[in-house]
Amino acid sequence: MKEFPVSGEEITSSPRGSSQSPILDPKSPPIIRRLGVVPYRSAYEEMRRFTSTRTPATPDELWIVQHPAVYTVGIAGRPEHFPKSTSIALERIDRGGQITYHGPGQVLVYTLLDMTRQGLKVRELVHLLEQAAIDMLDLHGIRAERRSGAPGVYVDGAKIAALGLRVRAGRCYHGIALNVDMDLAPFLAIDPCGYPGLRVTQTSALGIAADPVEMGEALAQAIARLLGERHG
Repeated sequence: MKEFPVSGEEITSSPRGSSQSPILDPKSPPIIRRLGVVPYRSAYEEMRRFTSTRTPATPDELWIVQHPAVYTVGIAGRPEHFPKSTSIALERIDRGGQITYHGPGQVLVYTLLDMTRQGLKVRELVHLLEQAAIDMLDLHGIRAERRSGAPGVYVDGAKIAALGLRVRAGRCYHGIALNVDMDLAPFLAIDPCGYPGLRVTQTSALGIAADPVEMGEALAQAIARLLGERHG
């Protein structure tokens, strides 16, 4: 990612594709990249570039990132859910869903997956991402759940993780955002994910001391584990 203006650590569990292996084994674990704090637009453009140029030999990747304060609006976004007045930038993007907020103290795991190679449907991937967050929170003694018709993960009715995806030619990008230790006030200016009055919470408010770096690592590892379990 030479044009991607971030520095980060990469762990590779399997070699990248070559002319000797034109189609990667779906059992190959994803590469995990730890990218730190990245401007939203930079990450978004790089996800799109990665997805448009990948081949059947390109390994899947999980990107752990945080963003400076930004609202993002999906392709179905409606103005009535937007903030009435704000100094926070608003980005219109190509994932599904309505408006949400990203900011310091929230960690995202972007899932750059070849869904055709993985044999995954969109609903299956949504379920997998939700389950990864549920499993991770359960390790901390927190009972979380999903809601029918409202993708994401909830604790006592408050949303703690949001997700949105885009699939192009059988390959997906975007992913899941987990609230860890952040200023939740910007959520009050919007209808989060298009739901007026939806409460939000975060892991720090639930007594979890782990910071965003630790929680992002745990979430990425949980996603990688569930992907691996699908192939035995």
